[in-house]
Amino acid sequence: MEHNDPRGKRVAIVGGGLVGALNACFFARRGFHVDVYEAREDIRVASFTRGRSINLALSHRGRQALQAVGMEEQIVSKGIPMCARRIHTPSGKKYSIPYGKKHQYILSVDRANLNRELLTAAEKYSNAKLYFGHKLVGCNAELGTLTINRYEQQPLEVTYDLIVGCDGAFSTVRKQFMRQTRFNYSHEYIPHGYMELTIPPKDGDFAMEPNYLHIWPRNTFMMIALPNMDKSFTCTLFMPFEEFEKLKTEEQVLDFFQTHFPDAIPLIGERELKHDYFLLPAQAMISVKCSPYHLASSCVLMGDAAHAIVPFYGQGMNAGFEDCLVFDELMDQFHNDLGACLPEFSRLRVPDDHAISDLAMYNYVEMREHVNSTWFIFRKHVDNFLHTLMPSTIVPLYTMVTFTRIRYHEALQRWKWQKKIINQGLLVMGAAGLGGTFLLIKRLARDLDFWVENFWGWSHYLKNIGSLPFGTQVA
Repeated sequence: MEHNDPRGKRVAIVGGGLVGALNACFFARRGFHVDVYEAREDIRVASFTRGRSINLALSHRGRQALQAVGMEEQIVSKGIPMCARRIHTPSGKKYSIPYGKKHQYILSVDRANLNRELLTAAEKYSNAKLYFGHKLVGCNAELGTLTINRYEQQPLEVTYDLIVGCDGAFSTVRKQFMRQTRFNYSHEYIPHGYMELTIPPKDGDFAMEPNYLHIWPRNTFMMIALPNMDKSFTCTLFMPFEEFEKLKTEEQVLDFFQTHFPDAIPLIGERELKHDYFLLPAQAMISVKCSPYHLASSCVLMGDAAHAIVPFYGQGMNAGFEDCLVFDELMDQFHNDLGACLPEFSRLRVPDDHAISDLAMYNYVEMREHVNSTWFIFRKHVDNFLHTLMPSTIVPLYTMVTFTRIRYHEALQRWKWQKKIINQGLLVMGAAGLGGTFLLIKRLARDLDFWVENFWGWSHYLKNIGSLPFGTQVA
């Protein structure tokens, strides 16, 4: 295949958030001339950051993308490892549910700091330029033309070889796609909102155990807390909007917390809780699905612009970063041929991003409700036990999603199959009595291997881990 020289080709990245800034690094490394257009002011010099955002959990997929641009160690050094969920019961008792094996953890990272680091890294490339206060108002994706509004200046019209839409869930670039035939689009606001609160440091140290993602699950709602480098915790209360709206006074807020989160009141502080609850209204959460992600060979969507998801699997940023990495791997495969890369990117990523969107919806129910269930905890132990016995055949869903690069849609399909087989095995074991447990486990292992070999087509795939797509390594 003929090598397409990227030098002299121009790429416009619309959006200077996490995915846009990381993409700038990927394209600049290849030799493209890269212009990044961001409507907001530079977050690195802004006196304050507008709005508040849910803390981010960096895991394997995102780390692999950062590693590819030489930034993994820099970012990881400013994150806090979380090895398990720490469950807080209404009575004040606590217990832990590990995410995976002892060495497996996710990282709590600060969104604003990560964005600043990525922008600075992009700016170091001589062939990359960042333009802040430049708002996209028009886009002809097929011609590669952008119309940009600049503060107190004439609008700017510029043409590029490739436009990369990284401008979020309400993407202006995506509006161009919606004028096309055979473009599928849907969005859904979930009935729950979120509000952020803070647990400050106590005596110069963390007020709770730092290396956990703390969860207060209350069936129809929940609160979580993630640790920060300054020894504080960012708390996020997720709840139906009608429940938020019932709490109209400071006393009602305090009564609500005394009923459902009594151990959190002294951590947050009674006065701070009553004040902070009314600082900002509860924020909405949206899920966006669309396909395809490209137009001709001149425009592509990545990150939230392509697939905004609810935050309950901690994969929004990781999926967006993996978009960048997959596209970069395709550029290697197709020797920088944009005409070949773009349709292949859509073919690969659409089913995966739709799958993680569905899993994120499911995980909200798991986090706020299932973790209270004895059966759920028992099943976690069973999954982990079988994973120890048959590490290539049984892999827990959370492990596949968070600690490997097994494609999201394959992880979802495989989980459904594993759950069905294991539940059937447990049913048989219950009927047969514990005396036959060992024989049944051996039988289950044999049946699973047979199924994998003959129907799933993954036996060879899993026994030769190095051949997993996009360089997957099972942790």
